[in-house]
Amino acid sequence: MRKITALLVILIGLSGTISAQSDSLQANRFVTRAITYGVGYTNLLDTYLSPQEYTGLEGRVARETIRMTKLFDGNVSLQNIFQANLSYTHNRVDNNNTFAGLVNWNYGLHYQFRINDNLKLLAGGLSDINGGFVYNLQNSNNPASAKAYANIAASGMVIYRFKIKNYQFVARYQANVPVAGVMFSPNYGQSYYEIFTLGNSEGVIKFTSLNNQPSIRQLFSLDFPVGCTKIRLNYLWDIQQSKVNKLKTHTYSHIFMVGFVKDLYIVKSKNGNPLPAKLRAY
Repeated sequence: MRKITALLVILIGLSGTISAQSDSLQANRFVTRAITYGVGYTNLLDTYLSPQEYTGLEGRVARETIRMTKLFDGNVSLQNIFQANLSYTHNRVDNNNTFAGLVNWNYGLHYQFRINDNLKLLAGGLSDINGGFVYNLQNSNNPASAKAYANIAASGMVIYRFKIKNYQFVARYQANVPVAGVMFSPNYGQSYYEIFTLGNSEGVIKFTSLNNQPSIRQLFSLDFPVGCTKIRLNYLWDIQQSKVNKLKTHTYSHIFMVGFVKDLYIVKSKNGNPLPAKLRAY
């Protein structure tokens, strides 16, 4: 009788372990993907081109995926955000204009603290890689300025789920603050011809921190169902600024965005074999 009881205990324990492993494996295959489009107001300054501030409209598109991983017993999520923006701005007296564009990629991990079934607090870090340009339509000697910088950013998030009647809503607040990185910046009064043709590139790569690049990107989002579709509304408050090589730059953006959210499940085939015909979309 004792042997039978011990065997039952072992079998129950093994089944629980296998079930937990199965749940963990399944959890990291669920992916939430969102694509949003937006427009808003931006304020731009680049003293390499002009001492004046330029204001105008900015358009932005963003693609985000987030999923759980197996790290720390399945409590760590992976976030991947790619976004791009274009702006057209004018100075205060409206006699000059600029075009500007920036591509940004964030990739990182967050540890999830589950307060209850509806509330989660997340803390972690992200890579923050940026590249772009500012083009001044009136300048003749230095008409354009290149943007290239990369950071390690601290990141925090609050996610709250709630219901209104029978409809599920998900509200989120996220803030990313670059802590340390590197930035390309010409010296004050230096042309790109001097840097790339004459080879006078000393001092154009600078280390950055909170001291000379105090920036923050804040995101408020709300997901809600409309029929069989899930809609996302975003408000992005993006503050990017720097003071390097006696040059000041900033971009202050307020962007309202709307898009679609999809919950996907990753199916992996072993040894590269194709999925069964019934599971393939093409």
